[in-house]
Amino acid sequence: MSKTDNVKGYEDKKTINWYPGHMAKTKREIAEKINLIDVIYEVIDSRMPLSSKIIDIDNLIKNKPRIVIFTKYDLCDQEETNKFVSYYESLGYKVICCDLINNKNVVNKIIAESNIILKDMNEKRKEKGLKPRAIRALVVGVPNVGKSTLINRLVGRKAAVIGDKPGVTKALSWIRINKDIELLDSPGILWPKIENQTHAYNLASLSSIKEEILDPYELSTHILKTMYKLYPENLKNRYGIETIDFDDIVPTLDLIAVKRGALLKGGEKDYDKVYSIIIRDLKENLLGNVTFDRIEEIQK
Repeated sequence: MSKTDNVKGYEDKKTINWYPGHMAKTKREIAEKINLIDVIYEVIDSRMPLSSKIIDIDNLIKNKPRIVIFTKYDLCDQEETNKFVSYYESLGYKVICCDLINNKNVVNKIIAESNIILKDMNEKRKEKGLKPRAIRALVVGVPNVGKSTLINRLVGRKAAVIGDKPGVTKALSWIRINKDIELLDSPGILWPKIENQTHAYNLASLSSIKEEILDPYELSTHILKTMYKLYPENLKNRYGIETIDFDDIVPTLDLIAVKRGALLKGGEKDYDKVYSIIIRDLKENLLGNVTFDRIEEIQK
C-alpha cells in the first residue's frame, strides 16, 4: 500500500517518543539546583499553549514563584491562545505574552515582575539578618520554544545560541542579565513517552520534535487534518482546498501538488515535495496565525 493510499487512523501507526540523553540529564541537574532558584521563567509556544507545556514541570520546580512567558504570540490565533492565558492566570501565575523578535517591551515586563519577587525575597533575607543578593531565575521549556531568543533579549546581547531546530542548547549555564538578575539557561525538555499523540504531532509540526524521527507523510497529513478542522479558510486561501476526505487524502495532496507546482516530468505528482511544502508553510506562517490546542482539552 502506498503512503498516499489511505490515511485513516494514521495517528496510531507510530508512537512518537523523543527523549535524548541530555534531556534526562537536564532534569536531574535542575532537581539538584532547584534550591538555588528563586523564580521560574516557564516558556510556552503561543501556538500550542497546552502541547508545549512540560507535563511534569510542577514536580520539577516545586513551589517556586513562576512567570509564564508565551512566546511567538504574533504567530498564534490570539483569540484561542488568550483562553489559555486566562486559565493559567486563574492558577495564580503571572503570564506575559510576547513577540520576541520585535517586542522590546517584553524585557521591561519580565524584569519588572522579577523585581517584585526580588524585593520580597530580599526583605525576607533582611529579616533573617542576611545581605541582599541578585535573584536567580531558571529558564525552562520544551525545545525550540524561544528560550535562547528570550535570554538574548533580556541580556541585550547574544548570550545563547539560537537555532530553528530543537536541541541547540545542550547543557545548563548561568548568564547574568544585570546586577539584580542571574539566569540559569536549560536545554529543551520533553518527557520519555508522549502519551497524547496529538500533542506529539503538534510539537513536531512546530519544530519542538525533530522532523527526522517522523514520516513526513504522517506529519503533513496531521497538519492538513488539524488545519481543516480548525482553520478551513486558511487552507482554502493557501491551496484552494474546499474539502478533505480523510479516508482518501490523495486528491487533496494532488491539488496542492498542482497549486504549488510540485510536479515531476510527465505531470506526475511529487508527493515528497508536497509534504515539505505543507510542513514549511506552517512553520513560515504561510497558513496564517494558528493555535493548535483548544482550552476544551483542559476543561473536559
